[in-house]
Amino acid sequence: MDLNEAIERLNRIEKEFERRKNSNLAKYNAGDKVHLKQIAFHKCKKRNRWVFGGNRSGKTECGAVESIYLARGIHPYRKNRKDVFGWVVSLSREVQRDVAQKKILHYLPKEWIADIVMSSGRKDDPESGVVDQIKIKNVFGGYSVIGFKSCDQGREKFQGSSLDFVWFDEEPPEDVYRECKMRVFDKRGDIFGTMTPLKGLTFIYDEIYLNKKQSKDVWCEFVEWADNPFLSKEEIEALTSSMSEDELVSRRYGQFKSLYGPVYPEFDENTHVIDAFPVPADWQATLSIDPGLNNPLSCHWYCVDYDDNVYVVAEHFLAGKDVGYHAEEIKKISDKLGWKKDAKGRINALIDSAANQKTLAASKSVTELFSDYGILANPKVDKDLFAGIARVKEYLKGKRLFIFRSCENLIRELKNYRWSSGDIPKKTDDHALDELRYFLMTRPRGERPDEIKSAITKDKERLIRKLRRSRNIRRL
Repeated sequence: MDLNEAIERLNRIEKEFERRKNSNLAKYNAGDKVHLKQIAFHKCKKRNRWVFGGNRSGKTECGAVESIYLARGIHPYRKNRKDVFGWVVSLSREVQRDVAQKKILHYLPKEWIADIVMSSGRKDDPESGVVDQIKIKNVFGGYSVIGFKSCDQGREKFQGSSLDFVWFDEEPPEDVYRECKMRVFDKRGDIFGTMTPLKGLTFIYDEIYLNKKQSKDVWCEFVEWADNPFLSKEEIEALTSSMSEDELVSRRYGQFKSLYGPVYPEFDENTHVIDAFPVPADWQATLSIDPGLNNPLSCHWYCVDYDDNVYVVAEHFLAGKDVGYHAEEIKKISDKLGWKKDAKGRINALIDSAANQKTLAASKSVTELFSDYGILANPKVDKDLFAGIARVKEYLKGKRLFIFRSCENLIRELKNYRWSSGDIPKKTDDHALDELRYFLMTRPRGERPDEIKSAITKDKERLIRKLRRSRNIRRL
């Protein structure tokens, strides 16, 4: 290579770096303003990720940029591959053109596009038409394909293909969602969705937000206007003042809503759910049990720190087993935690007072049976429903209740507990919440360890006691 060729090559490299620096994708979360929840979405390694957000919260960018990262082979947080095939699924062709397709074309540099196949319109003006597929140059060689689908085509149009990813822009019908899950099965691909929850408590509420099946692949995050650093405070205030309280639930905060609201709107997973850590033995308080046979038996281990903050550190939650089985499992978990026992080697617990009743089928009550297995269950609990709910709210509002992430059933019940008609909570799926109330109604207080006293302090206290005794003798 002669000098002129070397200079020409350096000029081309400099122009490429300058072009990349000025591209929309290069500017995504790379300046002074960073959308932290968008970054959290891209960093998450789980295979079924969803962002629930209000309008203009920045949720759609997550899906568009993620699709380009995967297709181009430049994902900053995942192992990249060539020849990636993925779908972008919108509610209709018109919505595809105006939202998801527009976002992808905005962030996708034209130099990376090998070809575009149009459903309607001209390929030299894809923004004005409806795109069927975009063929993208992959950095590892070869080509990746982003295909576009719309839910109004019906489930049959989603059959057959084997995919690396599917991005749902807004909530799809359940049959389309199920079909797309099968499409990523062969390649162990990814499902991700970005949506504003406008349809109430749908299957996505159950499957993703509540994660009722307790899938390890599911992750979700709520994004609201205040999370978007590109919206000014003035703009947020203007938008907020133009909407009703009911509209703001979905369109600002991206929250699910139903006819009857949540009992614990104060519960925030980002605040109240924490990673496990070694809990000091001094914090151990007691267990709390809501018994069940056909219904689940719920048991949690409660700790209280020196500032009276409550920590729920372990969970046993299972239906269809007898007291003997539950007692053994509770003892296993207690041993693993190094849980305290009384002088007779028994574990102390609170339990629903109904467990004190005997039935015609058994000669002993549930409380007595637990005692036989070494668990001393105290049935003298305060079961006042509304006072208990108020107490839980007090701890949530004051940020004094923290739940280890492993307590999945308690977290799920807190999210799903809702009011019904007659201003009472819907009596379903509340076993863990019952025993949470029993514990919090005891007004748990942390006990600081005894202060280690110096020899001088001990001498002073001994002299004070001696002086007091001598004064008492003189008075006699």
